[in-house]
Amino acid sequence: MSKASTNPVRLFGIETEYGIAREDSETADPVVESMELVRAYLDGHFTRRWDYRGEHPHEDQRGFRVTELAQDKEEDLFAEQDAHRPFSFHEMKSDLVLPNGARFYNDHTHPEYSTPECRTIKDIVAHDRAGERILWEAAQRRNEVLGGRVVQLYKNCTDFHGHSYGCHDNYLVSRSVSFENLVRGLLPFLVSRQVIVGAGKVGREAQEQGFTPGGFQLSQRADFMETELSVDTMHNRPILNTRDEPHATREHYRRLHLILGDANMCEYTTALKIGTTRIVLDMIAEGFVPSFDLVSPVAAIQAISQDPDLKTVVERQEGGTMSGLDIQREYVEQARRVLMNIDEETTWILHEWEQVIDQLQKDPLQLVGKIDWVTKRWLLESFVQDEGIGWDDPWLASLDLEYHNIDPERGLFCGLEAEGRATSISQEEDIQQAMKQGPLDTRGGLRGLCVQRFGEDISSIQWEGVHFNGKNGKLHLDLLDHLEPGAVAHCRAVLEAAKTPLEMIESMAVK
Repeated sequence: MSKASTNPVRLFGIETEYGIAREDSETADPVVESMELVRAYLDGHFTRRWDYRGEHPHEDQRGFRVTELAQDKEEDLFAEQDAHRPFSFHEMKSDLVLPNGARFYNDHTHPEYSTPECRTIKDIVAHDRAGERILWEAAQRRNEVLGGRVVQLYKNCTDFHGHSYGCHDNYLVSRSVSFENLVRGLLPFLVSRQVIVGAGKVGREAQEQGFTPGGFQLSQRADFMETELSVDTMHNRPILNTRDEPHATREHYRRLHLILGDANMCEYTTALKIGTTRIVLDMIAEGFVPSFDLVSPVAAIQAISQDPDLKTVVERQEGGTMSGLDIQREYVEQARRVLMNIDEETTWILHEWEQVIDQLQKDPLQLVGKIDWVTKRWLLESFVQDEGIGWDDPWLASLDLEYHNIDPERGLFCGLEAEGRATSISQEEDIQQAMKQGPLDTRGGLRGLCVQRFGEDISSIQWEGVHFNGKNGKLHLDLLDHLEPGAVAHCRAVLEAAKTPLEMIESMAVK
């Protein structure tokens, strides 16, 4: 079989909001703390500004623009509250674009790290881990100012009080693939994806309704999914977000912005989350759409999450029922028929995907250190048995949270990793490199190279380009169409050779 032709450009990234806490103060303002954390990472004066003009959250992929989002009123309230703080909007956001092409900023009450665009699973895993290291380095610098190890950061999606924050995975998709086919092809997959890539959680939650202890489920975000399709992200959260911000040529591309996923600690889980979703998108682009629909996807995603024994079945519109594992097996079997052996990465993902399904059916404990929810459940079950407590003991929620603590001396996952019990996808040198440099074959790497070479000359920056201050006016490096490796390589060569932004822009204009 030839390589998929309809969706040839593979680009993806992960945006992660981190939980932040001050152990020395119950009244610390999380907005200010998030701002201070970001700014702590700076070596010098804050100068680089993110350009918000390219962001249009009201645009919907179904072909219309919504007049109002569910979160607009909340955003207005935030603005009113922020007006009383002694900081400007730009100071509050403290947007940084780092030398590795990533974005690090204050998303109001959470520090957020967005990886640069990546083309391979190896790169996205390394850059996701680089984000953890960068945030922990910022926390250490902040703690030096505060005089103790008081700022703690959690790579998770819940505060166990009825509030959820996100880990969003994003994919470039050809506009030639109809949105209707994307919806039909993705919904059953996304509803069931959690059986493989869920982070696990004790208890139950609902938006603004608090936390109910007891039991264990597969996903932290499933409780907060309220509808199938929506452009909203903070309220009325959808399984499939319909926001239409391609950050590429609109006529040719979409950006699929998925908000239902959990923040993962296991590298192997992250690899499967991105890898299996990419494969399903390739399948849909080739015209292979699953031949079944679920009766109630929202009810299904929550029912599947709440059964870690994986026995729960959900109804199909065509009649009959399927478990989450059944749905995943349907997808991987079809993917093997369509995409097997098109390239080494795809073959690896398909093999691991199928193997994980088999192991979940036979003996999930084989996946400790590989799959987050299995690993967390195993840890918590050990505590339950050793301490003789019930699953409704509030101590378990605290332990759940500590699983996601990125402090290497306190995080439960970090402890497993230090003991060699976590499966690695990236080597230490890969993570260190990802902290310093973006992928060589994506525009994320170009963005980072601009920061490295001409950081003092940058006036503003966005996903699609970089604006410079020139002696005779503004200069603009357009990265909108720098998606293919060849275009990236050409731009990189020009960037590395140029002595000034003007020389770079002039050289780029020469064909």
